[in-house]
Amino acid sequence: MGKVKYRYNPKTCKYEPWYLRGKALQDQAAIFIGLSLLLGGLFYFGYSRNFDSLEEQLLKKKNITLKVEWQILEDRIQAAFAELNTLVERDDKNYRVILDSSPLAPEIREGGVGGSEKFSTEGLKDFPTVISDYAILEKLKSKVDVEVQSYKELNSIFTERIQMWASRPAIQPINNKQLERLHMSYGARFHPIYHRFMEHKGLDFAAANGTPVYATGDGKVIMSHYSSSYGNVIYLDHGHDYETRYAHLSRFAVKEGDIVKRGHVIGYVGNTGTSVSDHLHYEVLFKGQHVNPINFFQRDLNNKEYERLIEAGSTDAKVLD
Repeated sequence: MGKVKYRYNPKTCKYEPWYLRGKALQDQAAIFIGLSLLLGGLFYFGYSRNFDSLEEQLLKKKNITLKVEWQILEDRIQAAFAELNTLVERDDKNYRVILDSSPLAPEIREGGVGGSEKFSTEGLKDFPTVISDYAILEKLKSKVDVEVQSYKELNSIFTERIQMWASRPAIQPINNKQLERLHMSYGARFHPIYHRFMEHKGLDFAAANGTPVYATGDGKVIMSHYSSSYGNVIYLDHGHDYETRYAHLSRFAVKEGDIVKRGHVIGYVGNTGTSVSDHLHYEVLFKGQHVNPINFFQRDLNNKEYERLIEAGSTDAKVLD
């Protein structure tokens, strides 16, 4: 209940309750409403100038979160560039050197960014950071695509090199333990049967009759027959321009068309053809020209390593037969 006001009445000489009426009441009400509106307006103006709306506060919070996430994204982009540069370094200075392959040309690695997936940045003029980071990502994508193709090429080169290394004649055709003597008589020599100097295009491995003769590299038997000069002879095509020949055998362990692995037994030492004692005549050809077989021996192999290689070849032979 509101406070009651009193006014002195001279007629009655008493204080009597007084109530605001008529125009005075209207004026006071108008003043009160006016002051209320003024104070409300001032409060709203002050609040709007110094405080954000709830919606604006939520947007600002979201904006801060997006900036943090964007910074994390930029850091990851830089980390990806660092990892990619490490791969490029290994590609050019390690893997390609080992595989005897030339590094990719700089113009290939720094090729321009392009492609159908590129989108228009017309609507992002007011966001230079977004445009800049998009350009960086496009460059990263381009370099990654180049490096992916480079590693595919390296894998193809590596596969080819593995096949070449496996096919290249690289061991002695006779085990050292069973070898009696190696005649280093490559080139012109006095023939023991024809009694004149003749070209000798291989090396002679003296060993007991029936000693196993091993393929010196992976290959295919392209000839297995009897020759008046070579006696029982085997020709192996190793691919990559290499060929080997094994002559004066007592008998064959393979036939034409067989695929053999290095260390596979292909025949046995004998004394057939123009031969005066049990031995293996061994030849190596590269691009159709005879070369000295001594240059193709892995002389760093000890007896145990050689025997393990032979055992591995024998295992492969069982599978191929």
